[in-house]
Amino acid sequence: MAQATARTSAAGSMARNVARYLACAGAVAIVAACHGLPEKTDETATWANNKLYTEAQDALSSGDWGKCAKYFEQLEGRDPFGHFAQQAQINVAYCSWKDGEAANADQAIDRFIQLHPDHPDIAYAYYLKGMIHFNDDLGLFGRFSGQDMSERDPKSLRESYDAFKVVVDKHPDSKYAPDAAQRMRYIVNALASHEVHAADYYYRRGAYVAAINRAQLAIKEYKNAPAIEDALHIMLLSYQKLDQPQLAEDTRRVLAGTFPDSPYITGRFIGLGQTETPRTQSVAFLFSASTAVKNPPVQSRSNSAIDSTCDVCGNMFTTPAPFRR
Repeated sequence: MAQATARTSAAGSMARNVARYLACAGAVAIVAACHGLPEKTDETATWANNKLYTEAQDALSSGDWGKCAKYFEQLEGRDPFGHFAQQAQINVAYCSWKDGEAANADQAIDRFIQLHPDHPDIAYAYYLKGMIHFNDDLGLFGRFSGQDMSERDPKSLRESYDAFKVVVDKHPDSKYAPDAAQRMRYIVNALASHEVHAADYYYRRGAYVAAINRAQLAIKEYKNAPAIEDALHIMLLSYQKLDQPQLAEDTRRVLAGTFPDSPYITGRFIGLGQTETPRTQSVAFLFSASTAVKNPPVQSRSNSAIDSTCDVCGNMFTTPAPFRR
């Protein structure tokens, strides 16, 4: 019995030694293989600033946004107070935005605004900041699924609004001001519609007091937004559900006085007779029906225009072209 136990112990010890040997051999092989891999070299390390600038501009012109942002960032890092620094900063923001890197773009444009508050192109910087947040968080899925901006977190929309407001208020003669004003109106209705979506959510779940509160918030904060029509209708239905006929009638009078042609009043859509289902309109429809942008594309200083179609509203908007010295 003792001999059998000894043999078993010896076999186990040998197996452990073999396992350790194989592990060490594998580690040595991995290290050797890694040393055999070709080292990545920075092709820009030997370039002069002028060449790096030219390559960055070529990447920008060809739409290679990742390379464009990388090269301009390297150019800024080499000489943050040099000849190309200011343009590099703004183009890092622009190329990062076009590359879908909204966080990097926002960081870059904020740095430019803080360092150069009196720059001749500061209106463009604020306009670009507004653009960065205007489409922020929409993403690939949101673009192809037709996501309504009013259904998103409104934080980015508010930041976009604030940036556009600087353009309109402080630089009214800027070529970016008309488009910024259009986008501000769109954002106001998107924010109002966000509150209406919340009110509609509460109404459909029987939380009528909460629905009234959110609808009232939309009415108070965004008085002239088209979405207020839906907010009033949700209030009307909620008061009916709460058996408050006087408040329901008061709300109906306000709705009729403010929106006399509203289908909630005229009955021009299916289901209004029972008044059981709020009809929340898409903010995209509301905007495109009333405020199509007519301005020509924004021209860069090299007279090359970069246009795009607004992914959420269907209208042709101007998008900022990077300014160039």
